[in-house]
Amino acid sequence: MQTLAGKTLFITGASRGIGLAIALRAAQDGANVVIAAKTAEPHPKLPGTIYTAAEEIEADGGQALPLIVDVRDEASVDAAVAQAVARFGGIDICVNNASAISLTGTLATDMKRYDLMHQINSRGTYLVSRACIPHLKRAANPHVLTLSPPLDMNPKWFGGHVAYSMAKYGMSLAMLGMAEEFRADGIAFNALWPRTIIATAAVRFALAAGEEGLAHCRAPQIMADAAHAVFIKDARSFTGNFLIDDTFLYAEGVRDFESYRVDDTQPLMPDFFVPDDIPPPPGVVIGGAAA
Repeated sequence: MQTLAGKTLFITGASRGIGLAIALRAAQDGANVVIAAKTAEPHPKLPGTIYTAAEEIEADGGQALPLIVDVRDEASVDAAVAQAVARFGGIDICVNNASAISLTGTLATDMKRYDLMHQINSRGTYLVSRACIPHLKRAANPHVLTLSPPLDMNPKWFGGHVAYSMAKYGMSLAMLGMAEEFRADGIAFNALWPRTIIATAAVRFALAAGEEGLAHCRAPQIMADAAHAVFIKDARSFTGNFLIDDTFLYAEGVRDFESYRVDDTQPLMPDFFVPDDIPPPPGVVIGGAAA
């Protein structure tokens, strides 16, 4: 299968950033996309709502269903999944993209912020996946893809922001366990993570990186292309993987990684959680001049 035409994707946090990029890539194939996100009204700093995302998806050739969804709320998630199935007849792909971040140490992370990250990241991934699974069981090539890191237990990924790391690794643990639990059902559960920081509104504002920070990033399209390559794989044989975007794309035959750079004159900024034993593809240099 090389196309997602007619497939239905349920994507959390798809109103902007990586989630929207994945949605638009699927839309180019003629897919149906459920935009499950909280942003119904324009944010003062962050661009995009579920409605503007729907317009972009339909302009790119897909069908869109914008739904206001809080992944912390079981009733909200269940209702959205029911609406998706009523509209499109089922769910083929679930993408757990919604995430909260606070790069703060233990004493600087109050319990309200801790709870928010765990409710959205690890609990939200578990809840949304759980709600979609009964419908995925009936799909022809069902996939669950979560944007979370490989399970590398190097302490350096935890010391600076224990609460955030726990919440992100919780997302990955869900994929590890569900891949095994639902192996006989033929549902693929995989995790995808970027090697570099990705140029999103969260980087510009939430991390206070500004335009200068974005110059050291890759565009969200690299994650969208990697996600698409996952979705067209056979779900029964491709499950339980923890993928780094460029390494996975290289294995799939991609050789041009320069086109993903926001500014090819600036060194690429590495993301957190990329294991030392997964080097970049040949010709790709992280933290230095382009090869």
